Amino acid sequence: MSEANDNATALLPSEDTLAAVQSALIEWYAADHREYPWRKTDDPYAILVSEIMSQQTQLDRVVSAWADFIDRWPTVEALADTPQGEVVSFWSSHSLGYNNRAKYLHEAATQIITEYDGEFPETPSELQELMGVGPYTANAVASFAFNTGNAVVDTNVKRVLYRAFDVPDDDAAFEGVADELMPTGESRDWNNAIMELGGVACEKTPRCDEMGCPWREWCQAYETGDFTAPDVPTQPSFEGSRRQFRGRVIKTLGEYDELPLSKLGPRIRVDYGGDTGREWLKGLVADLADDGLVELSEQADETVARLQR
Repeated sequence: MSEANDNATALLPSEDTLAAVQSALIEWYAADHREYPWRKTDDPYAILVSEIMSQQTQLDRVVSAWADFIDRWPTVEALADTPQGEVVSFWSSHSLGYNNRAKYLHEAATQIITEYDGEFPETPSELQELMGVGPYTANAVASFAFNTGNAVVDTNVKRVLYRAFDVPDDDAAFEGVADELMPTGESRDWNNAIMELGGVACEKTPRCDEMGCPWREWCQAYETGDFTAPDVPTQPSFEGSRRQFRGRVIKTLGEYDELPLSKLGPRIRVDYGGDTGREWLKGLVADLADDGLVELSEQADETVARLQR
């Protein structure tokens, strides 16, 4: 944990669990993620362009503009040699907004040529010396181009950490927890993965089960059903009750080696029985088994559940 923040109220994974939390996210991302073109390169120039364009602009809108930009100015040298007005005109014609970003990008390219002999700086602190490059953008470029970054913390990442590990709504707390969770030397894959998690599964209205969130087993929001977040001040509208009970099943099975449904049911809801009895619970755990979270077996004429290991 960072010395600046003890994060005493965050519910972080134990040392024994941390490796499982890390590998679950990396494997989830590796199996399937959105294929943005800048994720297929480690060229710092191409990545810087994508990061500048993505500021306050939807990623899907950036794709074609980024491709056109790189086609027109394929290298930092080509961009630096172009009159700034042409770059601003391109920016306007592609409706990217905030034309100052085009000016800063051009000035940063000029800096790289004149002050760094055409070689990109590689660390977040060095990258922040470039015009228009703040801490977030510098860290993103360092991570995705050189694998030398710290944990990236954007709005999506804050939402994930707040929900999953009950991190206080405080910038220092988010940064400390993000750094604690990130595996050493894996900033490229980790930052891509956790940003993807916030972008497709842990959105304002979460899609935990639909997107196969890899952190459901440890997520506080999934257990409690409370999916508020710093950018989601009120509970989002979705089928919360079933999601909440799925989370309770995961939490309860984590405390036991295995449980028959007759003993699991009363532990996850006080009104177990009747309409919320055996058949309801069998359907619930069957869904979890289909998602690869729970194993089911038949023992002495009763269904027994345990966490998938």
